[in-house]
Amino acid sequence: MRRRLTSVLIAVLTALPLVAAPVGTGRSDAAVYGALAAQWTRTHDGKQKYGGYSVKPDVPIRMSDGTVLRGNLIRPVGRDGKPVSTKLPTIVNMTPYTKMVSALASEVMNYPVLVPQLIDLLNGINLRGTVLSGYNELVGALRGGLIQTFAYDPQLIKSGYNMLVVDVRGTGFSQGTWQVFGDRERKDTVEVVDWAAKQRWSNGKIGMAGVSYSGINQLQAASDDPGKLGAIFPVVPGADLVRDIIAPGGGLGFGFLLPWLTLVNSSKMIPNIASMLNGTFDWKWLADRIKDPLTYFDVLIDALATRNVKDFAPKTRDMMTANSARRKSLFTDVNRVQTPTFAIGGWNDLFTNSESRLLSGLSQLPNAQKKLIMDDGYHITSSSNFGQKGHPPRIDVLARAWYDRWLKGIHNGIDRYSPATLASEPTGNFLQGDTYPLPGYTYQRQYLRGTPSRTVNTPVAGDGSLSSAKPTRRATREVKPGLSTLCDRDAAQAAAGVTILFDFCGKDTRLSEVAAQTFTGKPVSSLTRISGTPVVHLRQRLKATDGYWHATVNIVSPDGRSQIVSMGQLMVSLRGVDASKSTYAPNGDLTDPFLYLSLDHYSKVRPGQILDIDIPMSATQAALKPGDRLRVDLYSFNFPKSVPLGPGLWSSQLRPQYIEIDPANPSWVNVPLSKAIR
Repeated sequence: MRRRLTSVLIAVLTALPLVAAPVGTGRSDAAVYGALAAQWTRTHDGKQKYGGYSVKPDVPIRMSDGTVLRGNLIRPVGRDGKPVSTKLPTIVNMTPYTKMVSALASEVMNYPVLVPQLIDLLNGINLRGTVLSGYNELVGALRGGLIQTFAYDPQLIKSGYNMLVVDVRGTGFSQGTWQVFGDRERKDTVEVVDWAAKQRWSNGKIGMAGVSYSGINQLQAASDDPGKLGAIFPVVPGADLVRDIIAPGGGLGFGFLLPWLTLVNSSKMIPNIASMLNGTFDWKWLADRIKDPLTYFDVLIDALATRNVKDFAPKTRDMMTANSARRKSLFTDVNRVQTPTFAIGGWNDLFTNSESRLLSGLSQLPNAQKKLIMDDGYHITSSSNFGQKGHPPRIDVLARAWYDRWLKGIHNGIDRYSPATLASEPTGNFLQGDTYPLPGYTYQRQYLRGTPSRTVNTPVAGDGSLSSAKPTRRATREVKPGLSTLCDRDAAQAAAGVTILFDFCGKDTRLSEVAAQTFTGKPVSSLTRISGTPVVHLRQRLKATDGYWHATVNIVSPDGRSQIVSMGQLMVSLRGVDASKSTYAPNGDLTDPFLYLSLDHYSKVRPGQILDIDIPMSATQAALKPGDRLRVDLYSFNFPKSVPLGPGLWSSQLRPQYIEIDPANPSWVNVPLSKAIR
């Protein structure tokens, strides 16, 4: 009994999720949730072809360099309790979080009677309106199918699929040293797929599944060996990891990287107890762990402690230099993907940068073979409330329908589901369309002005206004570093959503704005939507040779609540924009600046120099209701999500920074709007 309770606790703690708000109607024949979705749900939840399944643990899979990876092979069984002899499609999941954890999570989530009752009990506790208002959002994903996708789905297996869950090289019970998406690790994924396709229990049709890390390597495998995979279903995946989480805007993604590296490096040291008891312990596994017990902590420390870019260690320098072999291994060219791809992302996810670009990036796939759902959740809360009225179907339901269509050839209508299904912030209402950004939106400048908006009813560093008209007077606004960003949506994003238990920070950024220069527009008179990536063009001045800017675009409701819908940051020394990879409006304005983020474009400034910069922001789908206002917040620090690299930290000395409002050279936020605003 104690083991079962421990397993339940592990599953709950590793999967806490966010409840989305009520949603609007869709326009496709599948709709957000319609007749076809109900059919897919019945197919998934009903009686399956096979009555059970068996797990063969720690199957050895030898790589081309001799390293042995270990995988759990899960197969459906017949009435005799033995694995069926029929060759079946196989779903591969490559995980760094140890397959032991995924096995526990899967078994617990499918424990009859107890777990459904527990989930209902947890979701029945209503803490909305209290200091723990985020509780209900956290537990919501327990019923959204995320856990089954993170681990394995017994219903899927019993319907006629094999499942192979493999520990990534250097993690779990696999040999080798952890590479964190290095070239050898990427080759491993391709080799495991090839191995699975050739086994006697496989019919050669291979799909992939998994969340986060296990979503990233799906995109990598589909890009590295185009056409080999039959279907992939990545949940919260990334494709450009440096821009996503390692160094967004040139700052080190400290808030996520430190706890994440600690988690994986700790879990990889857990030995295979069963092998110790039966005399088959893998001594090479132990030697490999001793060789590299703290993978990439040396890079993290070097990135923070080094005072001069010339003194970075080679590993750190490679990470921060464009076109280096290491940098290339952290990027996935999704234009090469030829595999039907259904992705789940989120506007508050760690990988929003990559997810929002997937539909346009998957250029070789027709709309029938590429789908993207962007909800308003965080990394561990994706799919919260999926399966509920007005929301998309559960993730496990969608995955089953996707695999059935492309691995079994069942024409179930999933290919007609809208290519883009988008939660509209801050309400969570879903919109659908063929592309993201949605068509019909035009970028419009909203200028920063020194004139007070007189709409701020809580302490801020400064109150300015936003307008479609240029400023008429010069003004200077001072921005001092502070720690108020501990309580905002960016901090919750960096924590993968764990901290949204205290949801007053994620849902209202007024506490954070105490350190911000705020610029607020006039209320809109009619519904106005945003679809795409805002850009903050800022005329600024530093007292030092480097500086760090953090910007947010917010929607302010009539009651004064300020909710972030887009966020970004920029290290001034890494401000260089690659024009060939950036996009521009017809008037020449940047609409999606692509930073080099490379040490060979590192450039300090002269103290006192006035300089224009462009801050890349995260993509969004949002709506201003009548009476809502648009706001831009500007900070000079963004702890804990991101901090300046060591050289930038020493150069900036955390001195105040200045916004220069100049009628001749104005600052603005460029926003993709459905209609013009004043």
